[in-house]
Amino acid sequence: MSREGAGTPLVAEVIKDRLCFAILYSRPKSSSNVHYFSIDNELEYENFYADFGPLNLAMVYRYCCKINKKLKSITMMRKKIIHFTGSDQRKQANAAFLIGCYMVIYLGRAPEEAYRILMCGDASYIPFRDAAYGSCNFYITLLDCFHAVKKAMQYDFLNFNSFHLDEYEHYEKAENGDLNWIIPDRFIAFCGPHSRTKLESGYHQHSPEAYIPYFKNHNVTTIIRLNKRMYDAKRFTNAGFDHYDLFFADGSTPTDAIVKEFLDICENAEGAIAVHCKAGLGRTGTLIACYIMKHYRMTAAETIAWVRICRPGSVIGPQQQFLVMKQASLWLEGDYFRQKLRGQENGKHRAAVSKLLLAVDDISINGVENQDKQEPELYSDDDEIHGVTQGDRLRALKSRRQSKPNAIPLTPSISRTKTVLR
Repeated sequence: MSREGAGTPLVAEVIKDRLCFAILYSRPKSSSNVHYFSIDNELEYENFYADFGPLNLAMVYRYCCKINKKLKSITMMRKKIIHFTGSDQRKQANAAFLIGCYMVIYLGRAPEEAYRILMCGDASYIPFRDAAYGSCNFYITLLDCFHAVKKAMQYDFLNFNSFHLDEYEHYEKAENGDLNWIIPDRFIAFCGPHSRTKLESGYHQHSPEAYIPYFKNHNVTTIIRLNKRMYDAKRFTNAGFDHYDLFFADGSTPTDAIVKEFLDICENAEGAIAVHCKAGLGRTGTLIACYIMKHYRMTAAETIAWVRICRPGSVIGPQQQFLVMKQASLWLEGDYFRQKLRGQENGKHRAAVSKLLLAVDDISINGVENQDKQEPELYSDDDEIHGVTQGDRLRALKSRRQSKPNAIPLTPSISRTKTVLR
């Protein structure tokens, strides 16, 4: 990325003479040999509080489709295509995130190379923060996000050839269930059900029965509840699901015993696992992240990035430092778990075991990074203020969002086969 002086344009060449990324301080005009476009007001992050990104998986997909269409367009064959962003630092970070993802997914660039292209000269991008109300002392960077996307591709969490855009955008909405796949065919994070379906005080509440057909169609066998009981578990168990309660306070971090029990349940579940707390963001994202770190050796920052790309707002406050502190022990546990599994590849879980071992063995292991040993700040929003917890506030914010028209026209067609990613 080149820059001649303060306030002057920054331009990074992504594909020589064909595709560039630019930070411009005045709106450019396209010409006969240059095509400019921006997504700053087209693909926008819907924040909870002071969070502003990264943009979700559907937006990454839309952006990649847009770039591929422009590059293949006959009318632009002889034009240089420049994705530009303006002076807003938050929009700069999200725009850089999108074109960096494109480099990793479609151009086969290493995360470090994509990051280096965007960071040439004196360019800088503000890091992403969590959806907590108040201050923040933990951030994820663009490089964390690019590593997350690269590893998601290697582990087959991410495959845009089979991505169901319409289904992702339908079910992520609060009124349609507020659910997202974090690992395809393995983990769904969703908003906690209530005793009956209704709209109350800005909350879209759904009964267990509202989820059962979808779960049945997508091989979900296990439900894990992390919040206080808002429905009778028998409504799931009577429908043939396994149901577990692993309560810990809203906004807090799980005990080692809860982490162990969660991992044990998931490692023995035959089908997909649906996990929820109150909003399905903090506690839910934290425990699913523990599984990913143990079984796929992703760093805490990469894991948080991936979970948020799938389900924005996930992992909040001290839960972030908790995952950093758990990284070393979870990696060691995962190494030991896989060592034991190698002797069981001919057992009843043969296919799943072989796939897991192959995936992890394909990633070069460079040892455990130095860990921040600082204890997480004691924090619990379960000390209800006027009966409202962190989960209540986040869920209400998501429920009240106004539906926006799709930036790229779609013909709605909700698939009833395997969802979102394979």
